[in-house]
Amino acid sequence: MASTTLTPGEEAQLAQTIEMFEVITESQPSDYQSLEILKEAYSKLGRDQEVVKTSKRIAEAYVQMGQLSSAILEYETILQRFPDDPDVQKALRQIESKANNFSEQIPPAQIPAAQAPAPAKASPASNGKAHKNSAKATADKVDDGRQAMHKIFVDGKIIPAGDFDLCWIAPDLSRPPETITEPFVNVLAQKGLVTAEKALKILSDKSRVGYLPLDKYEMDIELTRSFPADVCRRWCVLPFDRMSKSILVATANPFNQQAAKELSESTQNRLLWYLVEPGELIKNLRKVFR
Repeated sequence: MASTTLTPGEEAQLAQTIEMFEVITESQPSDYQSLEILKEAYSKLGRDQEVVKTSKRIAEAYVQMGQLSSAILEYETILQRFPDDPDVQKALRQIESKANNFSEQIPPAQIPAAQAPAPAKASPASNGKAHKNSAKATADKVDDGRQAMHKIFVDGKIIPAGDFDLCWIAPDLSRPPETITEPFVNVLAQKGLVTAEKALKILSDKSRVGYLPLDKYEMDIELTRSFPADVCRRWCVLPFDRMSKSILVATANPFNQQAAKELSESTQNRLLWYLVEPGELIKNLRKVFR
């Protein structure tokens, strides 16, 4: 049963969320973030069978990524309610067998930089406001994803180094941004080097950050405006919805550690990142921060 009484508007919003994330997780079955959002929405609507089914899918995604301890925790959550579930018991036996054969490892290249915690080498002065941190930062001290993007697009022989340098826009960190910094993938597309669709597919594969069609999503404008406009404009990122204790954030650069760090300083909630079409990202940022 749903734990709280929902208004018709809240039920409609949850139904839209379910419809959207069912499509996303169907095409991206290992996207455990989206599966968690789907599970939460099912739970709020009291759809217990779908909750259990989605929990199993989350655990399976963890297994595929080699995160066996996370998979075990997810399965044990199911067993707390359904201790005799044969599928879960079988899956746990298989995990135990795997664990006996090799140590659990996660390839660093598969961890989206935007989801990782803030770098340990952060300055002691980093407890100030996000926009002040940006002003004090220097280009050579922030990880805006340039190195990771260069490795993917240049080392991967998708574009020459000269074209990369031509298309990469490094924002001015010494003052508040006057306009939205155009995403790298959008500049690539405008110059006819790589289509936005192809670039986003490459980034999704490399970062394991899921793609979301923002144009079909009813975003929470008030939530977006609760974050610093300077941060959102400078890094072209868009917090667009809240699900339980998580904030969904749209980006076209999943490796931007600095954007993740600055947004994290404005909320106690976990940030869940999604790749979106850059044109939609820019359009919505302009609409929210006029």
